[in-house]
Amino acid sequence: MNTSEKVWKEYHTGLRAFIKKRISDDAAAEDTLQNVFLKMHTGLASLKDETKLKSWLYQIARNAIIDYFRSQKPFVDVPEWLPQPEIDPGERVAQELSECLQPMLHLLPENYREAVILSELRGLTQKEVARLQGTSLSGAKSRVQRGRTLLKNMLVACCQPEFDHSGRLCDYERKAGACDAC
Repeated sequence: MNTSEKVWKEYHTGLRAFIKKRISDDAAAEDTLQNVFLKMHTGLASLKDETKLKSWLYQIARNAIIDYFRSQKPFVDVPEWLPQPEIDPGERVAQELSECLQPMLHLLPENYREAVILSELRGLTQKEVARLQGTSLSGAKSRVQRGRTLLKNMLVACCQPEFDHSGRLCDYERKAGACDAC
């Protein structure tokens, strides 16, 4: 098994030349080389095939070079006089309704609420929801689906959503006095 020190002694000169060829600033090239060493040191134990050591190191170096250039992108302040793009009406509507859905979410029964939060807000798969809730996959799917349906029913009781020809939410109208949640 290779040790970090042994690998570094063997490859650092070639890696330095490889990096210097792409990054002309000496200090930045040295920093990038040190980043490669750090990543090599922390990941060396996970390398399963020692015959791929050299290509693995150079891939780390390529990625470090890319990271360097990404960090060098200039940021330009937009002048105040330049008109700012308007927010997409669908995004505005979705944002307003999401604020309304938060209180509705708390009205759901606990098992449905937790399933919807895990699935829709935290982005977990329904398989992960099932594992976290200690239920079967079909049970988790049912909880998520029922929770969604209950939320939809609460929303429709409160507001009249409007959809475009693609089925995307484009506007809504609140029903007078119908919404206690938001």
